[in-house]
Amino acid sequence: MDSGMINLLFLGLFLAIFYLFFMRPNIRKQKAQDQFIKDLSKGDQVVTSSGIIGKITKVEDNSIELQVDNKSFIKVLKSAVSRENTEAIFSSKDD
Repeated sequence: MDSGMINLLFLGLFLAIFYLFFMRPNIRKQKAQDQFIKDLSKGDQVVTSSGIIGKITKVEDNSIELQVDNKSFIKVLKSAVSRENTEAIFSSKDD
C-alpha cells in the first residue's frame, strides 16, 4: 500500500468516528426535540429554554400561550420550549 491510500484510509476512519460520536447523537437529540415540540398540547406543563415554567393554555402554529400565574399569560415561540429542561424539572418531581 502506498502512503496516499493509507492517508485516505485514516481520513475515512476519522470521518466515521466523528459521525458516530458527534453528529449522530446531535441528530437524535434534535429529532427528539422536534417531536416534543410537535406533540405539545393544551394542559402540558413545560419549561422554556430561558427557564420560564408554565402551563400551555393555547397552541397555535408557531407559538403557544403559557399561564405562568393565576392571571398571567405570556406568548412564546414553540421553539423556545426545551424538552431537556421540561424533563429535568418534571421528572424529578415524579420520583
